[in-house]
Amino acid sequence: MITMDGIWFKDGDGRTLLLRGVNLGGSTKVPYAPNGASYRREGFYDTREVSFVGRPFPLAEADEHFTRLKAWGFTFLRFLVTWEAIEHGGPGLYDEEYLDYVRAVVSKANEYGINVFIDPHQDVWSRWTGGDGAPAWTLEALGMDITRLYATGAAITHQLHGDPFPRMIWPSNYACLGAGTMFTLFFAGNDFAPATKIDGVPVQEYLQSHYINAIKQVAARLKDLPNVVGYDSLNEPSGGMIGVKDLAQLNSEFFPLGPTPTPFQAMLLGAGYPQEITDFTLGFEGVQPSGTVLVNPDGLRLWRDGYDCPFKQNGVWTDEDGTPRLLRPDHFARKPDGTPAESVDGYMKPFIQRFIREIRSVDPRAALFLEGSPMGRHPHWDPATDGGNAVNAAHWYDATTLLLKQFRPDFTVDLATREPVYGADKVQALFNRQLASQKHASIPTLIGEFGLPFDLNDKQAYTDGDFSAHIAALNMYYNAMDASLLNHTLWNYTADNTNERGDMWNDEDLSVFSRDQQTVDWREDIHSGGRALSAVVRPYAMKTAGEPLRMAFDLHSRQFEFAFRHHSAVSAPTEIFIPSYQYPNGVTVVLSDGTYHYDAEAQILTVHHSTDRDLHTVVVTPLE
Repeated sequence: MITMDGIWFKDGDGRTLLLRGVNLGGSTKVPYAPNGASYRREGFYDTREVSFVGRPFPLAEADEHFTRLKAWGFTFLRFLVTWEAIEHGGPGLYDEEYLDYVRAVVSKANEYGINVFIDPHQDVWSRWTGGDGAPAWTLEALGMDITRLYATGAAITHQLHGDPFPRMIWPSNYACLGAGTMFTLFFAGNDFAPATKIDGVPVQEYLQSHYINAIKQVAARLKDLPNVVGYDSLNEPSGGMIGVKDLAQLNSEFFPLGPTPTPFQAMLLGAGYPQEITDFTLGFEGVQPSGTVLVNPDGLRLWRDGYDCPFKQNGVWTDEDGTPRLLRPDHFARKPDGTPAESVDGYMKPFIQRFIREIRSVDPRAALFLEGSPMGRHPHWDPATDGGNAVNAAHWYDATTLLLKQFRPDFTVDLATREPVYGADKVQALFNRQLASQKHASIPTLIGEFGLPFDLNDKQAYTDGDFSAHIAALNMYYNAMDASLLNHTLWNYTADNTNERGDMWNDEDLSVFSRDQQTVDWREDIHSGGRALSAVVRPYAMKTAGEPLRMAFDLHSRQFEFAFRHHSAVSAPTEIFIPSYQYPNGVTVVLSDGTYHYDAEAQILTVHHSTDRDLHTVVVTPLE
């Protein structure tokens, strides 16, 4: 049982937990049957006859993958589901086979002592708007012709663009009409599109109620499983156009890459008006405009017959005289009462509060894992007034490496200042500061995502087998996590990852496991298939009989150091994960006091501290 006390997670004995694990898994974003990998165009518009049974892996493979995850110390999982997987057949039509499958997989995880929290995952709304998450019928209910999203510049998708798909261009969809419209209406349709209804229901209520009811189906299936800790509200949501002061200007909230329209240009493109759009490219100096691109030259309409742009319907713009005119450039800048419109606390937070109330109507013990916008702005949350049993589930990435797919230990860019940082010590210090700043003052923090693209340097490691750059990068990331004693779930573990196609979605390749690195059967070597494991599979204090104070692991000497202050009310011992991967010949343990026992098979070092001192230290080194 996992509970919360201030900024710490606790177990049933009152020990402080450090939760370490991984996101499971990357290919959950796309259907299992027929194969929905984003590089495949076939069947892309067959939206209702799909199945996600088999994501994150077929049930027959569960023992292999959970044995591996347990061996690597990944005993806490961010378990991905999508709204599409649950309700792809149509509004209110739930995939019962998928829900049964999810229960079976999570039940199997419990057999291995692995806890989970459920992540209703989305990126830029849906597969048809360049990401994953929502069913196609949510777009169609508004009148969109999903076969024209790409041609009208309303989305850039791997399926329609083809190969090579520009690296990390998919977030640009937040600025396009498809995702931008859906997020705006989902969070703020009542204020900014009151005339827009679906089946007579206000659009905000229609979308939110269907989403929440879909996730409640999962909660109903899992509510009695002891290893289900709680639910993420919604992965990396966007506020869409909420708060935009001038629709004729680029939205500064988004990271422009490729052809990026202003919000008004996006509306015009959807209405069939070709537009010259500013094109942006990425280099070591950042994102720069590189000219313009004519988008939707054929003047196609996104909207089906009988439908029109909801923002035109709500008086934001008009073309009654044949010439488009922007009537309200600041339409989304203020609420109807005149106060400034702010997306995170103003609109996302009320949704999150509603979400967790309804989830807890099914599972009263469910914890809330809080998420904010992809740019890192999270809702202000005070457990005294907003409710307890909540977790700050922020994300963190080394953006320079993620975007460029190149890693230099002595160079990065501080996104807060836009200034370059030189020197390995200074880069590590920056990572440490960035992650320390993510800690919430009054609720536990778990970094829900961090990770590394393994296809660095044009996939060179897949040819020469040299993963030293990946090891160096991940070691720096984990060192920063350890410095702030952070809970975290690495992005990601994809059971069907390949060197050629990565995580099967938008050419991303961040999986710590790949079948293409697996050279022997898992029963012979459970670590086969792992990538950069010497940085990832590392010791940590799983359960502390008091307050953790300091933890560090030296990758080269493999020396692990841990210090803690014991609590007199806790009688259970401290338990430290000591992986045989790092210590194949055993360990030497030096304690400041007390006694220990090392179970090499279970990979657990148990420390019984003495009570004649407050502070205790543990030092572990390998036997050679």
